[in-house]
Amino acid sequence: MLLKHLSAAAVLLLLCVQSLHGSALPAVSSYEFTAYRMQHYNLAQQRRGCRGAIVVAEARSADEPVLTRRCVIMKVQDFTTENYLEAQGQGAAAILILLPKNISSISHETVQSFMVSESEALLKETLMPVYVVPEDEQLLYMYEEVKQAAATRNLSIFIRGRMRKTSSINVLYRAWKSEKENGVLPGAGEDVPTIVITAHYDSHGLAPWLSYGADSNGSGVTILLELARLFQKLYSSSRTRPPYHLMFSLTGGGKYNFLGTKRWIEENLDHSSLLHDNVAFVLCLDTLANGDELYMHVSRPPKPETPMHSFIQHLEEVVSSRFPWLKMGLVHKKINLVESTVAWEHERYSLRRIPGFTLSHLEDPKSGLRGSILDTVSQIDFRRLKRNGIIVAEALARYMYNLSDKGSPKDVQVFKGQMDFQDSRMSSMMYFLTSVPRATQLLDKEPGHILLVNSLEHEFKRYLQQVHRHTFRQDKRDPDITFFDQMDQPIVMYRVKPAAFDLFLGGCIAAYLGIVYYAIQNFGYLYTKLKAAVKSKHQ
Repeated sequence: MLLKHLSAAAVLLLLCVQSLHGSALPAVSSYEFTAYRMQHYNLAQQRRGCRGAIVVAEARSADEPVLTRRCVIMKVQDFTTENYLEAQGQGAAAILILLPKNISSISHETVQSFMVSESEALLKETLMPVYVVPEDEQLLYMYEEVKQAAATRNLSIFIRGRMRKTSSINVLYRAWKSEKENGVLPGAGEDVPTIVITAHYDSHGLAPWLSYGADSNGSGVTILLELARLFQKLYSSSRTRPPYHLMFSLTGGGKYNFLGTKRWIEENLDHSSLLHDNVAFVLCLDTLANGDELYMHVSRPPKPETPMHSFIQHLEEVVSSRFPWLKMGLVHKKINLVESTVAWEHERYSLRRIPGFTLSHLEDPKSGLRGSILDTVSQIDFRRLKRNGIIVAEALARYMYNLSDKGSPKDVQVFKGQMDFQDSRMSSMMYFLTSVPRATQLLDKEPGHILLVNSLEHEFKRYLQQVHRHTFRQDKRDPDITFFDQMDQPIVMYRVKPAAFDLFLGGCIAAYLGIVYYAIQNFGYLYTKLKAAVKSKHQ
């Protein structure tokens, strides 16, 4: 009877272990992928971004009650300010954000919410590592497993971020570098005023390697290059050359307090005849590929009879005559000298008493759209991009040729036919600009970025004279900005059974070995019982 109980117990234990093993995933299954770390930098002695890099933690979903020493996996819709602060407050080991391949599939409300959370996360420094990784089937499958494991507790996802061999745990200092391209179309006459049209070309976002900056500010660069092409045709003939120098400028470091613009003004204000007491106004193009609003941001309201006031009136005339549904507005924001950063590029010129304003479809300079990894080409409205370019071009032509005083009708069109904005050129330029990330940190690391800058210089040389490239390097003795390295690294995700399963399995094995040990120790007794049982069966 005892033998039957022992055999039954052993068989039951084996079946239990086999059943548990067969119903689960392999004991250890790993998947390696590249994740992109939230950027880390010091700007004007303010620390911002993510200091941490190492991740060794068990994965949990954002709706878990306990996140302490856990890696929180989030989709874009999960990354809200509340969830971010909750994970930070509980001492989460890390956050891993899954970025969908098709940004256009995300609802507008989700995009806006993410951009707000993204910009707020970048305002302060955190020790908690934050990583972004493009979605794939394996990651989505593991994300669902994490969600299910939260309810069943029958599986754990373990995440480990490995440091690269060429990096160290301590952050590395990298010199900041900014480049500025500028070219000039000389006007008719001597000592004529200069109009400066400028746009910054670098991008910004949570993770530099995923920051493509389509609307901010690929749109400004695209319009600027089309303006250079069109006005070059007008300036090529002495009969149609207006009495204004027209300077086009592309700047780097725009996402970091417009440091490229600052350095260029400092080095050229006292030495350049184009900037010394002879600037009519500076027009800064920033974020112009969406919306049915156009805002003119100024540091001080323009006085009547000034060139900038006159040009703004021409802008309003073009809009009222050709695009009456478009909302125009003047946003006055004084420069706070106590603040260490400026909101718009024109403020860099205003600080040196050069009149200027920024044209944008954004009213709030703190809008998350100005620095987001969700600002991709799929979010661009090319019709609105072209419309805004036409408005700027027509207003410039009316102002420089003084068409209003010459009795020209309000709906006159200077740029039409072969002189019109070309859809194919604008879309090609936008796709080219967003083909590589343009974050300032990647100037010396991304070959595609170097190709991009060279291509922009080539475009300038096609249409403009006196083309120059200015390169500014950070003064290490008094740095304006310091970047820290290690923006991407491999992450390994393991699928393992939780500790409870290991304990249960260990108990089953111990019980099985106990049965075997008891059988060996009492072999004589068991043999006698077995022999007696066999004899009674034959009788």
